[in-house]
Amino acid sequence: MKNHVFTFALLVTLLSGFTVSAQKLVKSNGRYKIAVVDLMILKRQKLSAFQLSKELGADGVEVDMGGLGDRETFDSKLADDTIRNLFLDKAKEYNLEIASLGMTGFYAQSFPERPTAVKAVQDCINTMKKMNIKVGFLPLGIKGDLVKYPNLRPAVVSRLKEVGKIAEQAGVVIGVETALSATEELQLLKDIGSPAVQIYFNFSNAVQNGRDLCKEIEILGSHICQIHCTNKDSVWLQNDKTINMNQVKQVLDKIGYKGWLVIERSRDQSDPRNVKRNFSANVAYMKSIFQ
Repeated sequence: MKNHVFTFALLVTLLSGFTVSAQKLVKSNGRYKIAVVDLMILKRQKLSAFQLSKELGADGVEVDMGGLGDRETFDSKLADDTIRNLFLDKAKEYNLEIASLGMTGFYAQSFPERPTAVKAVQDCINTMKKMNIKVGFLPLGIKGDLVKYPNLRPAVVSRLKEVGKIAEQAGVVIGVETALSATEELQLLKDIGSPAVQIYFNFSNAVQNGRDLCKEIEILGSHICQIHCTNKDSVWLQNDKTINMNQVKQVLDKIGYKGWLVIERSRDQSDPRNVKRNFSANVAYMKSIFQ
């Protein structure tokens, strides 16, 4: 009888340990999520981006705010309550999340010089708040390249201080993409002085400027709010000899990064318009490493 009791107790202990291990595994596997950019899958601010993203195997979508041009703010359908709710419903229908809102309209603009730049970002923040999206992606634009235009740094800092105050009040984070090195970006964040302004890290910026990708990530550490995890268009990520993705995962684990890895480019240059082929390959590869 005692032997049976002992055996049963041992079995319960082993099963308990297995359950805890399984829980840890599930928790670990949920650490990284893979998204695609609606603009780059040719579905800029279109409801059909969700179905396509699901077909590509992604966990979520970075939804773009639309173009800027000469307008005061973004050409965004999401300002309409009905359309905004349709986007949220469609995400739920396909069991996807909206990883972030992208302000890619600023790529062709000058954040430090455009008169209504802060207003445009505020409109994005207002939309983020209504949709419960925590991260906004803000590229500083052609004239926002502080390597080429260091004279515009005071204007960039001043405007990002304004953005930071608005974002803090809304409980969201604005992730900026710059051309600076990681060390220089830390100094920029220090000058801005807001926890609501962080770095939206782009693998391509480090690789294309000859910087050590893993060292750049390690230097920025917890100041990274989200990541564009691709290089320039040439080959798929799995064939990119300039990025050791296993080492990237090790350093991201080390700094405690959790959240979204957003696929932007890394399309096969021989077939760049084949969305399903390019993005499904990159999604599958990233999941094989990170999930």
